Amino acid sequence: MSSTDAATAPTKPVRIETKDELDALVSEHDRVLLDIYTSGCAICQSIEPVLGTVAKVTDVVVAMINPKTDMSIADEYTIRSVPTLLLFDDGELVGRLDDGFQGAQAIVDFVENPEQ
Repeated sequence: MSSTDAATAPTKPVRIETKDELDALVSEHDRVLLDIYTSGCAICQSIEPVLGTVAKVTDVVVAMINPKTDMSIADEYTIRSVPTLLLFDDGELVGRLDDGFQGAQAIVDFVENPEQ
């Protein structure tokens, strides 16, 4: 499958359940922003609509996973708190944002410049 661009990137977050689904998504798309959340987390719930905005205004594919559906995610990426946002570019993890609630502009800035 070919890489995606803004015209074919989903305009809303995609829910995934396994590491295999994440691997497939990362291999199919140039850039993926993964939101690792848990049920019952108020901050996680409040960031979800923000991620919808990020999906609409950037070329990144936004995916969401609850690590309880595949605990290897939490182990592999050393998840200590939720929400944690992981940015993949060309299959490589290039950024991590785990500072609690972030507004849309902060997340867009992170997607555009993960080294900050």
